[in-house]
Amino acid sequence: MTNAPARIVSTDAADEWIERLTEMHGQLMFHQSGGCCDGSAPMCFPRGEFRVGAQDVLLGTLVRDTPVWIGAAQFEYWRHTQITIDVVPGRGAGMSLEAPEGVRFIVRSRVFTDDEIEALNVAGEPPHGGDFVED
Repeated sequence: MTNAPARIVSTDAADEWIERLTEMHGQLMFHQSGGCCDGSAPMCFPRGEFRVGAQDVLLGTLVRDTPVWIGAAQFEYWRHTQITIDVVPGRGAGMSLEAPEGVRFIVRSRVFTDDEIEALNVAGEPPHGGDFVED
């Protein structure tokens, strides 16, 4: 395998909500932090409203060039998995933009295959917040 797999992907339903929220709020970003309860849910913010730290890891981008960041400690737990952002009916607690809309973003994951892990190792570490300035 020569191309590394995406560390972050999204479902069609999540893409539709990202599009809708972008129309309402402008460019977006996600941050996946650790914690319990909704503290471990992906949080959606207007881009620039959440300050990315030097230790945060950029997993990749979704529709509308929406970056998805994860805390460094959380990344160490999830580095061997592909994370999928999905959306389900219901309200989560928190500051995420979708909360008032009666839906909430969630994450699903799958473990990378050995070949995928090798391709990720060849590709090198993903960027960290200290590597560049986020819009």
